[in-house]
Amino acid sequence: MRGRLSPRWVAWAGMLALPVVVVLLVGAGLPGLAAIWSAPTPTATAAVTPAPTATRTATPTATPTHTPTDTPAPTDTPTQTATPTQTATPTATPTDTPTFTPAPTSTPTPILPTPDGVYRQVHVPILMYHHIADPPLGADDIRRDLSVPPDAFYEQLRYLKEHGYQTITLDDLALHLTRGTPLPARPIILTFDDGYTDAYTHAFRLLKRFGYTGTFFLITAPIDNNDPEHLSWAQVEEMSAAGMEFEPHSYNHPDMTNRGYQFVVFQIMAPKEAIEARTGVKCRFFAYPTGRYDQFIVDVLRSAYFWGAVVTEQGATHTADDLFTLRRVRIHGGDSLDTFILTLSLDW
Repeated sequence: MRGRLSPRWVAWAGMLALPVVVVLLVGAGLPGLAAIWSAPTPTATAAVTPAPTATRTATPTATPTHTPTDTPAPTDTPTQTATPTQTATPTATPTDTPTFTPAPTSTPTPILPTPDGVYRQVHVPILMYHHIADPPLGADDIRRDLSVPPDAFYEQLRYLKEHGYQTITLDDLALHLTRGTPLPARPIILTFDDGYTDAYTHAFRLLKRFGYTGTFFLITAPIDNNDPEHLSWAQVEEMSAAGMEFEPHSYNHPDMTNRGYQFVVFQIMAPKEAIEARTGVKCRFFAYPTGRYDQFIVDVLRSAYFWGAVVTEQGATHTADDLFTLRRVRIHGGDSLDTFILTLSLDW
């Protein structure tokens, strides 16, 4: 089944909960987890039972009735340590191989390239959308506010294109703030929360038309459950292959604050691993459900090699100190094009 969690996560979040909490609180990060996780267990293979080699020492025994008693004699086992050592070596090799396979996949994803120590501040609007669709009949105020009609979205994208805006990714923003990687003259980031079906039917179609990239924060439980209101994994794969970015927005959109370690790890790692398995791209940013977060959640994100996270607070000016609290600009369903343009010009 596509939606099942990987055994590797279950082992990590279940058996290693207590050691990793300690690692998190001291700021050691996941490398400590990897050390505990990958602790070599081949010592159990040292209990080699190739006792048949001891039959030559049992040969001098005169009485055949004592042969079975003398064969497993503990005094013979140490003397034969040289022989089992050779047979144990190939046995340990295949056992170590699966144990250490997670390590190579984790190490190429650093927390961030080493910062160059230069303080930078940059104005990059991170636009926040939810539905790109007309609100349904009878929709309440919240749904209408979250629904930007496709025609309005088209006009917004056309304005951005005509005025020289270029979409960048959150990776690009983080690398600029920490390493000085250049950005285009008018950078902008387009984000879409929750992973509704209209992200495929409307947002994706219009983004491709203007040559823009979008970043989609997914709640993966509805996708796993084949909810028709949300994207399917097949659509996620198609969009990713076309250049769209996908990041986790939790498993089922709960308030994650003041929760235990296993709960927080599950809400972060379950969608992360599900997305990475489909797209083949590392997830490095997280969207806090309803914008709520605490320091513990940030610590878990850091230990899981995330580069940052976005909130729902309004703003467009960023520094390297704010990578886990990147502010965004909410686009409302009832915004006119003039309101959209004014929002882009605000210095916040």
